[in-house]
Amino acid sequence: MRHPVSTPRRATASPGRVRASGGVGGHLGAPHVIVAMLLTVSLSGCDILPHGGTAREQRETVSPQVATFHALYDQQCAGCHGRDGRLGAARPLNDAVYLGLVPVPRLRQVIAEGVPGTAQPAFAIGAGGTLTDAQIDALVQGLLAAWARPSATEGVSTPPYTAKLGNPERGSGVYAAACASCHGADGGGGPKARSVVDSSYLALVSDQHLRTTVIAGRADLGMPDWRGQIAGRALAPQEISDVVAWLVTNRKPVPGRGGI
Repeated sequence: MRHPVSTPRRATASPGRVRASGGVGGHLGAPHVIVAMLLTVSLSGCDILPHGGTAREQRETVSPQVATFHALYDQQCAGCHGRDGRLGAARPLNDAVYLGLVPVPRLRQVIAEGVPGTAQPAFAIGAGGTLTDAQIDALVQGLLAAWARPSATEGVSTPPYTAKLGNPERGSGVYAAACASCHGADGGGGPKARSVVDSSYLALVSDQHLRTTVIAGRADLGMPDWRGQIAGRALAPQEISDVVAWLVTNRKPVPGRGGI
């Protein structure tokens, strides 16, 4: 989600690779140039502007009277998550599987307090943002009313939203079975999707982002959720924890970024 900025920036193509949030990067159902532009926005971050300024410093104040979901979403969230909740630089919110996975209190916490170490800023007034509690509630309830669909996960056992990291050695085998056909044998990119071990990508995202994306996929970019990554069966919860652990072991320091 992003704050509006006073000076729009023009995204330029980047040689980096995006793959899904939070496997883990997006599948390239869209043209390569679109993915490159999305990566540029992602790398620059929702909260960073040229010349050392930040969106928080230069953002427009949201009137406390604005409490409709669509108005709040368009002003605060669309720049990163997409105008209709899809095909933005950040995870799609117009995703019934994701909304069925993330606990509602956690969804509210992310909007209110942000996610430290990532480009997700805090929006609550008490956390340095500009939104009242009522406006944050309007965003949460509006997301669920607009895009949640209980039938998307009805009758299935959804993996836990959070869990400890698993065994990266086992995770290497899970990656080979579930992800390599799209992302390449070493994770560096394949015929259908970009790298999931790119240093810039892994420095930008949290462990939870990786886990969320393994479970929920990226429906807007053609990446299946945990039920469609191995033919004939869903990934088991332990397999998800293991493959996330393998991804985390590929995270390396990036100059200029503190890491996550």
